[in-house]
Amino acid sequence: IWITSGLFSMVGAYCYAELGLLIRKPGGDYTYILDSLGPFVGFIRLWAECLIVRPCTITIVALTFSKYAVKLLFPECDPPDSSVRMLAACCICILTFVNCWEVKWATFVQDIFTYAKLLALFIIIATGFVQLGNGKVENFTWDDTESDVTKIALSFYSGLFAYNGWNYLNFVIEELQDPVKNLPRAIAISCILVTVVYVMTNVAFYTTLSVPEVLGSEAVAVTFAERLYGNFAFMIPVFVAMSTFGGVNGILLTSSRLF
Repeated sequence: IWITSGLFSMVGAYCYAELGLLIRKPGGDYTYILDSLGPFVGFIRLWAECLIVRPCTITIVALTFSKYAVKLLFPECDPPDSSVRMLAACCICILTFVNCWEVKWATFVQDIFTYAKLLALFIIIATGFVQLGNGKVENFTWDDTESDVTKIALSFYSGLFAYNGWNYLNFVIEELQDPVKNLPRAIAISCILVTVVYVMTNVAFYTTLSVPEVLGSEAVAVTFAERLYGNFAFMIPVFVAMSTFGGVNGILLTSSRLF
């Protein structure tokens, strides 16, 4: 499912690259629908993006950030919902200010937190390889595999949500240098890298955690770290919080270029 979702996202990204090179305007979906189907349908798409899609996506990622960040203060229990929501709201407000004030600040934040994200994932993947080398493969079975078509379809929905962002490069196509060359290259590198990292991270998780443990954990990376990293387990929630903080920034960065 993770590999198929990644390939599907890559196909969509290359279709968008073709559109972006034909219609070199900011706005992404809105611009393409406006030029092809007219102003009314374009307005409906923009309205849905501004009032439903983007706010919901930003909220989900910000809540994930706050859940991992607050987890450091509540290691033995679930954090209060009010503190999680307040921190998520603060995250959104701070990053909105950064994006409104200076684009260079926003790109700097994006670069730093992207490196933090990849570092955390590479640590988890390296740990997974060590576990595989130690013969930890008992969770890699087909026992109790789900065969319900509706649940499989729902899993693809969750998988594709994880790859959300494959169309974001088109929002900044006017700011790209030599987009004919660099846009397809950026899509190929990013989609392949993200797919490989996602797949290997899940493999790493299952070397240590069983399927019920993964499904029952509110923060899988934290549970994984607590099992293996001992006193250094705090690193993973810090890195995951930084990763999702950068994710919120990336969504806001492209949201300002919807028009």
